This record gives sequence, structure tokens and C-alpha cells, in this order.
Amino acid sequence: MLTRENDVEVHALHKRGWTISAIARHTGHDRKTIRAYLNGERTPGERKKPQTDPFEPFMAYVTARLGEDPHLWSRTLCDELENLGYTQSYQTLTRQIRQRGLRPKCADCAQVTERANAIIEHPPGEETQWDWVELPNPPTEWAWGSTAYLLVGSLAHSGKWRGYLAPDMTRPQVIAGIDRITRRLGGVTKSWRFDRMATVCHPSTGALTAEFAGVAKHYGVAVQVCPPRRGNRKGVVEKSNHTAAQRWWRTLPDEVTAEQAQTSCDTFCRTRSDVRMRPTSDGRASVITVAKREPLRPPPTAPYPATVTETRTVSRQALVAWRGNQYSVPPEVAMSEVTVNERLGDGHIDIATVSGIVIARHRLAAAGSGAQVRDHGHVVALDTLAKAGASSSRRPHRRKERIPPGQAARDAADELRRNTSTTSAEVATQASVIDMSVYERAAQNRNYLP
Repeated sequence: MLTRENDVEVHALHKRGWTISAIARHTGHDRKTIRAYLNGERTPGERKKPQTDPFEPFMAYVTARLGEDPHLWSRTLCDELENLGYTQSYQTLTRQIRQRGLRPKCADCAQVTERANAIIEHPPGEETQWDWVELPNPPTEWAWGSTAYLLVGSLAHSGKWRGYLAPDMTRPQVIAGIDRITRRLGGVTKSWRFDRMATVCHPSTGALTAEFAGVAKHYGVAVQVCPPRRGNRKGVVEKSNHTAAQRWWRTLPDEVTAEQAQTSCDTFCRTRSDVRMRPTSDGRASVITVAKREPLRPPPTAPYPATVTETRTVSRQALVAWRGNQYSVPPEVAMSEVTVNERLGDGHIDIATVSGIVIARHRLAAAGSGAQVRDHGHVVALDTLAKAGASSSRRPHRRKERIPPGQAARDAADELRRNTSTTSAEVATQASVIDMSVYERAAQNRNYLP
């Protein structure tokens, strides 16, 4: 196939008197190809179609399969065709499907975006929407694996939202996040809306679980579960999810701790999200202004009594990090893994070994304050262990320390010297025996003095 540029060049060379053979050698094409373009038998830019279409025998099967399943992957269809004798490439298959228009539009899916939509009214103080956001690639220092999770709660009327960063999506983390976000939003709305998350309801039926029903009673709210494939019913929190992922998480530095990241999220909500302007019935107002007008009930005095459990590694100073603070443990468990249990509302944490034995209990300090909470017994035990290690003869060696041979090494050296001397004397005695016949044979061949 010749491009239009090549076709122009071929015609120009022909008008200069070049032969077809010379043009073919110059352009690297066959003479029949050059002659066909000069005679106008072929169109530049269009590949000559073969006499028989190799895709034609498979047309009926492809049409039938895509009619049955409009979402069938082309790669899966190619696998099926290869078992039926298809020898062309996967790229050829996708091109044929695209050019021939073989993939029909799915009527069932089209109605989701093309159906009529009504605007859902959200009266002030009526609804809070909740959802999880999966955040990939958290900092390695967090030891949270490949994914962190952000629980987002958003007031449906004003759009004010807050987030709770967690290492997993277990029920205790959901309860802890709901309590924290509810207090930072300013109060409790009449109802909470969730999608079909397993920690809240049974995904197959949408019925509340017995555990979460107790949480809803504690906060005095009604729980509404979205029907399947009705994401537009909680569109406010979906937009907050998008903002959290693209404007906050995407630019979060690598060197921050999990507690600093939580503080950063709260700061972003106050300084960026809350100042957004929204249209209201009397003009325009910021999100925080609209949120202040919502009639929210005050949250309960104490959170729902759930127990949050996470695994931590004890430092060399026998300290365990928790919520931006450090808590002491017996020095015997330094550099080992322990389990931290916090029962919401109790005001203290229990630190236990992996086997479940509680080894320390501390009163909680303010989250993120950087406090070190130490038990006096732990301090004394750590000092005693450190002094014992410092005064022990088994101290670590310095790089440039002088360490001469000891008595055992000197005794071994003397033994080696005695053995070496005896062997050397025997060798010398053996070497002193000289064969005079060697000299006689050498002297017979000499008749002059050197």
C-alpha cells in the first residue's frame, strides 16, 4: 500500500522520465504495485482487500455471541474463536467488531443513564451519607499493607463531610469512625444512609445486622440501605469520596505518620471543603454556613462500646505507638508484636501479647499530642535491664579497640613454635646430607678454573 505522499512521489518521478523498474527500485515496492498506482487502478491510503474475507466465516458466531452477551470481553471471544479455527490476531478481531458494528448496545445498562431522574430533596438535618474509600499505596512506615481505608460521612443537605482513616473496614473501625465523624460534623441527623456494606447489613437482603442495630439505637437514628444499583441515592458522599481521593490523598507526602495524615484530612476539610460556595434559596453561602443552620441533635455522651483492636511492634525503648502517642510495656517484650485493644468510651487501652495476656493498661492521652505515657514499674525495669547490659562483660566491641592475644592464644602459639622448630631441625639435618658423586661428575667435564 502506498501513502498519498508516496503516490505523489511516484507520479513525479514518472513525469521526469523514470521507468517503472527504476521507480520500483527507488521506492522499494513491486513493479506491479507501481504500475497499478500510475494507471489509477488503486487508491493511495487504502489497502487492497483480499479476494476472500477470512473473517466472513466467523461473522455469524460473533454476532450471535455479542447479541447474547453485549459485555463479553473481546479476549474471551477470541479464545472461543481460536478453538473454532480462527487464525487471525486479537487486534484484527477487535477492529472487525468495531468497523462492522457487531457489538450492540445493552438496553438494560442504557436505561441507568438514559432513564428519567428526579432530584432527591435533602431537608436540613435529615440525612447523613456514609461510604468507604479505598486508598492505594499508603506509606510503608504505616505497615497497613497495600491499601488504606477512609470512612467518609457527609451531611446530605449542606455537603459538609469528614473522614476517618483506618487500616481495615471491620465493624469496630466503622463504629469508631462513625462516632468520630459525627462529633466533628456537629451532631446527629435523623437518618443514616449506607450502601450494602457487610458490617451494616446483609448484602443479599439489605436487612440490618443485629450488631449494627444496637449502634443505631445508641445514636437514635434510622438506617436506610440503598437498593442495588442505585448509587445516585447517595451522590453527596460519592462526590466527597472523589474529592478526598483526588485533592487530599493524591498529594499526601510519604513521610507523614497515620496520625498526621488524619490531622491533614481534618485540616483539608476545614480549610478547603467547608469554604466551598453553594447556591441556597436566599443566594449563595459557604458549606460551613449552610451546615450551621442544620438542626442536628447532640451525639451521645459516650460512644458505642465497641473494641478496636490493632497489632503494633514494640520499640527498643519498650514503647508502643497508638493514636499519635506512646505507651510503655515491660522491657522483656521489646521488639516483639503486641495487640492494642481500645474500648470506645472507656478512656484507656489494654496492651496484650499475641497469645492474649494483658501486660499493660494505660489511660489514654489526647490523640496526636505526642505524649509518652510510662508506668513507673516499666521505667524501673527498663533502667535495671539497660544498666545490667551496660555493666556486663559482654559489651559490644568498638571498631578501633585494642584486643591483644590472650593466655590461651599465647599457649597455642608456643606449642606451634615448638612443633615448627622440631620440624625445621629435621629438615635441616636431612638437607645437610650431600651426595659427592654429583660433584665428581661435574668436575670430570671441566679442564679450566672458572
